[in-house]
Amino acid sequence: MAANGDVNGGERSAAALKDVRAILLKPSESLDDSLCTEIAGADFNDAGLGLAGLLSSLATTGFQASHLGDAIDVVNQMVDVIVTTAGGIEEDLIKCLAPMYRGDFSLSGTMLHSKGLNRIGNLLVPNNNYCKFEKWIMPLLDKMLLEQSTKNVWLGKEINDESSFLYWAQKNNIPVFCPALTDGSIGDLLFCHAVKNPGLIIDIVQDVRMMDCEAINATPRKTGAIILGGGLPKHRICNANMLRNGTDYAVYINTAQEYDGSDSRAHPDEAVSWGKIMVRQNL
Repeated sequence: MAANGDVNGGERSAAALKDVRAILLKPSESLDDSLCTEIAGADFNDAGLGLAGLLSSLATTGFQASHLGDAIDVVNQMVDVIVTTAGGIEEDLIKCLAPMYRGDFSLSGTMLHSKGLNRIGNLLVPNNNYCKFEKWIMPLLDKMLLEQSTKNVWLGKEINDESSFLYWAQKNNIPVFCPALTDGSIGDLLFCHAVKNPGLIIDIVQDVRMMDCEAINATPRKTGAIILGGGLPKHRICNANMLRNGTDYAVYINTAQEYDGSDSRAHPDEAVSWGKIMVRQNL
């Protein structure tokens, strides 16, 4: 009886093993190579890999690297217009006049203020930087006041520094829009200039018109948006593209969460609901 039991038990185990193997080792269907990307990643043994090779390998790396690789493919089809904050404008210019330094997120505001140091995250900006900025830009504002009805004064051209994105924007005829130009040090200096030498006009309505027309008149070309961070520039870019029923491409790069309802943290799909990104779109 014991021997027969061992046989029956062995048969059951063999049958169970066959079932387990059928579950674990189920043959897979072949994937269409034209529709599916084979994961390979970068070959770091390739001495000629370089930055371009590394970036192109991201799409075949997997996980978030693949998303970044897809974003790079979209970005390579752009850029004609830049939209930024007042900080984006002024810090680009100020860094050409004087350096900022690495600090720490936890440094005491009271201590820094007593030393004439300003903190932006973990960056330290000496107040002297803004003094140099004032000395540089005030004569330009005077020049703008005199020439505002006859010609343009290009900040990127005036700074004449290849480390400035404004320099390269003016050199390549790329428009730079700043919906909240007065929201920063440059706004403070515009105030001081207006008190001392009134009359300079910054036409925000014309700015809105020009930016919206960039989007509206893009057809039949496609438009795309690279959103670094969030805030007002993000909202302004999306709003302009809403007037053409949405941008064709969009890349969002930020660390924000959606739950607090602010536009800075809004997911691309929220923009689709407004018609700011096309429904058929690559996100």
